[in-house]
Amino acid sequence: MRLFALCLILLSLAASPTHADSLPRAIYVDPPEDAHNPARLEILRIPSGGVELNGIAYIPSGAGPHPTVLLLHGMPGNEKNLDLAQSIRRAGWLVVAINYRGSWGSPGAFHFAQTLEDADAALAYLRAPANTARLGADPRRMAIVGHSVGGWVGAQTLAHDPALLGAALISPADLAQIAAKGRDSARSFVVDDRESIAETDSDTLADEMMAHAGDWGMTTLAPRLKDRRLLLLYSHDDYQPHAVALIDSLKAAKSKTLTVGYTATDHAWSDHRISLQAQVINWLQSLPQNSASSSLK
Repeated sequence: MRLFALCLILLSLAASPTHADSLPRAIYVDPPEDAHNPARLEILRIPSGGVELNGIAYIPSGAGPHPTVLLLHGMPGNEKNLDLAQSIRRAGWLVVAINYRGSWGSPGAFHFAQTLEDADAALAYLRAPANTARLGADPRRMAIVGHSVGGWVGAQTLAHDPALLGAALISPADLAQIAAKGRDSARSFVVDDRESIAETDSDTLADEMMAHAGDWGMTTLAPRLKDRRLLLLYSHDDYQPHAVALIDSLKAAKSKTLTVGYTATDHAWSDHRISLQAQVINWLQSLPQNSASSSLK
């Protein structure tokens, strides 16, 4: 018991001071066993654009239906936040992580526009009655958690999908702001990622970003996001100005459903993983018990 108490103290100290007093038990305590409905992992193949995305479902114990998170990685997604997936599952949520077309072994060519299509396809897959029954997903309680470019995808998706409960954006990168600095900025953003993305190159992706610089901005989403539940966690990285610009635009739009947190860490939250988990889980657990479309009426 003394060793267990010491571990709890150390975990609390590891969290940022803001969140040490609200550290969710799911971060450090395994859930009770359920012999009839044990926690499990399932490999998914999700149709999108004529191919099948690679996906992993982290299914919690219990009969369900379970509130569900779609977890979106960045570009290219070297940090996939799978520790976050595990802790969210321990909190009772079903978590589905996908790899976009042309990334990390998913078939097809990688393009930024397709990341938006792939997120929509994954949500459609999770809402299909046969899949909700098999995975124990609750189609009325679905949210997105996205990191970096995945945060950009999450913001774009939340803006046009009223059935989502909300979205958590972790150090989001705004492609429009990158492109606004010029083609060299757009090219440098992707030049080092060729090993993990397929059938494209930095020039092609830079051209795509430049072509959509006027319509892919996160700040232009503020009128559609101002009444949506949004958690925006940003860090001390190159994309901090992108998050601040989105926060300012949402405040100007008089958002009353925005939750903001800043942590002095790097883009991957390398030394604040427990704090990150605490902030995301506490926000998820604060969401309503029904879909956003009905709860906001």
